Amino acid sequence: MKKKNNIVLIGFMGVGKGATARALRDELNLFNLDCDDMIESAYNMKIKNIFKEFGEKKFRQMEQNLAKYLEKSVNNSIISTGGGFYKVKNLKNIGTIIYLKSSFEGIMDRIKQSPNANKKIEKRPLLKDIQKAKELHKKRDKEYKKVADIIIDVENKKIKNIIKEINKELKKDKS
Repeated sequence: MKKKNNIVLIGFMGVGKGATARALRDELNLFNLDCDDMIESAYNMKIKNIFKEFGEKKFRQMEQNLAKYLEKSVNNSIISTGGGFYKVKNLKNIGTIIYLKSSFEGIMDRIKQSPNANKKIEKRPLLKDIQKAKELHKKRDKEYKKVADIIIDVENKKIKNIIKEINKELKKDKS
């Protein structure tokens, strides 16, 4: 199957995939989809409650089901994913994969500076244990790099500069 004309944002939780997707949506005039929101809507449950009630394995199955839907039914969209979505088997078929990269400390600083910092930390079950989260970040960084078509370092950058970089890389990618 030919790669779809979607932009798929991957990266660690809290790196700013949702905010970047919204800004990119406005810039490129494309539709924006958030995987976690779609799963919450489909199952009528918050992600943290899905983890609590069914566990991570079941949540990853939900992500894979969503990935199949995105591959089959979605085009010309910006898709922001959850931190572990990069593991879905058909990721490369969904669109151009952009890894938003930042250090763990950079991500935590970004979260802590947001107006609703406590909520942002609470809604991410895997951030409950900071040491474990730091190890997970280190492991995933390598994995994100392997699946990414484009890597954008977002640490300490304003959203408009991130969007400029993404646009520049997307133009290169097309030529």
